[in-house]
Amino acid sequence: MHSLKEYNSFGIDAVSKELILINDVSDLVNTDFTKPYRILGAGSNVLLLSNSYDRILVNKLKGIQIVDETDKDVTIQVASGENWHEFVIWSVLKNFSGIENLSLIPGTVGAAPVQNIGAYGVELKDVLQSVEGYLLPQKTKKVFSIQECEFGYRSSLFKTTLKNQFFISGITLKLSKIPTLKIEYGNLKETLAKKGIDNPTIQDISTAVIEIRQSKLPDPKQIGNAGSFFKNSSIPQIQFDELKSKFPEMPGYPDHTGLVKLSSGWLIEQCGWKGKRMNQAACYEKQALVLINLGKATGEDILQLANKIQEDVYLKFGLHLEPEVNLWYN
Repeated sequence: MHSLKEYNSFGIDAVSKELILINDVSDLVNTDFTKPYRILGAGSNVLLLSNSYDRILVNKLKGIQIVDETDKDVTIQVASGENWHEFVIWSVLKNFSGIENLSLIPGTVGAAPVQNIGAYGVELKDVLQSVEGYLLPQKTKKVFSIQECEFGYRSSLFKTTLKNQFFISGITLKLSKIPTLKIEYGNLKETLAKKGIDNPTIQDISTAVIEIRQSKLPDPKQIGNAGSFFKNSSIPQIQFDELKSKFPEMPGYPDHTGLVKLSSGWLIEQCGWKGKRMNQAACYEKQALVLINLGKATGEDILQLANKIQEDVYLKFGLHLEPEVNLWYN
């Protein structure tokens, strides 16, 4: 048996009967996928709900390569086992723009397209060119163009139709040498202003994003968590107007689809959950969207807290909060 405690950011103490490290594509080719398996990156967006799993594949593929470069932009291939934040810092130090707003998002590069990670007005799909990998169990090599990835809000083909059926070996993205900065979203502009930065560089933006995230989110090495547990809900304008009449302080942000994006953290806070605990799980005192392991929580402890929060938000607002974290039942 292999402990998975160090392989998931919640720090859930589950085990796997077999743990296979994928250090090279040949390791993948030599693996039998007719037996049950789960694919794990950094484990920063999963909740382990079983005490034991049959086989876990841990992605350790490494490598960053510039494959094309012009005066205006650069095309980069990145192996899926690379740490996402470390890759962002690599690009920022080279003055390649496009992902600086995505600084300090935990996890591997391979997990980024699964979730279509996003923050502060930027999503991975804005810079992605393609996703490479292997269809399982046949181990057939396949490259998906961005149009084929079916990206949505924190969603993709790899999280839905091809969930656990496609091993992402790498991604290709295009970054700009001419920065197009996005600083209007959230409190990013305010943070830069407090620093007296009127004309920010991509380094300034990355640093500000890191500071904001560190002020709101606990370090998983100290407190087990998976960042935002729930997605931010989006609702039609007419529904938002009805809720706004009942709850005048409710924040809402119109998006490009005509819907209004809500703050799920605000909804949870209004239900009184911020800072509250239930068994060995709790709602983080600095950010209600984050559920934490107080030290000895099981996956079920975290899930029970999440379910109770969902129930209370529905009773108060008539809205269903959808988990952003992947739930691993077996």
